[in-house]
Amino acid sequence: MSDQTFNSKLTVFMLVKTSPEWLALSIDERFARLREVFEPILRRHADSVKLRFYDAEFYTTRITDLWVWEASDHHAYECVVEALRETAFWDRWFAIVEIIPAVENAYATHYGRAPLAA
Repeated sequence: MSDQTFNSKLTVFMLVKTSPEWLALSIDERFARLREVFEPILRRHADSVKLRFYDAEFYTTRITDLWVWEASDHHAYECVVEALRETAFWDRWFAIVEIIPAVENAYATHYGRAPLAA
């Protein structure tokens, strides 16, 4: 998917924690599960949802990973979540600790101002 044609309207920070069952799998088995289960969902929604993975286990004990979802709209994000909930990734291999939806620069946009940039 090209970043040039993707217009994110919603960003969702999903804080997750790996389960002992996931960690008991070998590295090869984990990547196989990602390819078999997770990747088809991402491909099916690639025109409207993007995902970035961040590792956090070396900085906090509350979560192990942060999944950052960017979606073209709320419905697109909801469709991905519904698909994930039907898999072992949701609350079996990963505990969904917290979901934080956000809109980038909503404050500036609301007041018709240019967003701050660094």
